[in-house]
Amino acid sequence: MRHLRHPAWLLAVALAGSPLSAGLAAAAEIGPFVVLSYNVENWLITDRTVKNRHVASAPKPESEKDAVVGVIAAHHPDVLGIVEMGGRGDLEDLRSRLKARGLDYPDVEWHQGLDQDRHVALLSRFPIVERNSQDQVGFNLDGKPEGIQRGILDVTIEPAPGYRVRLIGLHLKSRRKVADVDETALRAKEAWFVRQYVDAIVARDPKTRVLLYGDLNDTKEQYPIREILGSRRAPGRLTDIPVEDSRGERWTHYFKTADEYARIDFFMASPALLPQINRSKQGVDDSPQWSDASDHRAIFLTINPAGK
Repeated sequence: MRHLRHPAWLLAVALAGSPLSAGLAAAAEIGPFVVLSYNVENWLITDRTVKNRHVASAPKPESEKDAVVGVIAAHHPDVLGIVEMGGRGDLEDLRSRLKARGLDYPDVEWHQGLDQDRHVALLSRFPIVERNSQDQVGFNLDGKPEGIQRGILDVTIEPAPGYRVRLIGLHLKSRRKVADVDETALRAKEAWFVRQYVDAIVARDPKTRVLLYGDLNDTKEQYPIREILGSRRAPGRLTDIPVEDSRGERWTHYFKTADEYARIDFFMASPALLPQINRSKQGVDDSPQWSDASDHRAIFLTINPAGK
């Protein structure tokens, strides 16, 4: 049986660890830096199709791993948010491959949600100074114990003394139909709890710079996205950052079965961070190897602490 934490405890943790406000001198110590969010499509051992043949319990093929590393290396992110990562060993595999390409990430966050196979993770060139990730966030759904399947990744990085950004990584329940739960209802409930979590953080300190990233498995007009963004009156209201590729297209995922392209990967920023996002240096990766790497395209943005 899964042991789920009580929602009241969740909000108490959300209130902890709020970052200090930064002065102008601290902001001037660091230039712009890049954050990249990427669903790397099952970087883990699972059943998969390889060369049109079903293979049981197989790792992600080397060709796909190489393509993922190529996509990431092309953008040289300072902070890398990862979705659909396997165990800690899988994350170290990616980290070592990136290091071989000249991308060194000394600080790492990986956490175990209710889903035992797929995880949200983060690699950072900057120090992680606070860790508030929520591994098991529990609630009832139709009278049954459920929870946020991949938890809530929550870390604070400090690119320069006194300048902090709180990163929240998510991977909401997939749209794939399952027998034991209504996946739409579960994703909606996950989104509601994320909204309470963000509200609690920003209510504690409105100056907290929050960047939420990840695969939310819904499009912007659907309830989960609207709920996470929050109402105009919500203390933790977030702003969607709609990034585009070189052709002005925003889709981030190709669902082959339905032959459907959609934007389901997002960046969302709190009011305190929004002025420091450089809208001219953000985008969706459209490199030739994107489809060799994953069914998702990486998204990236630039944060300028000086706000210029």
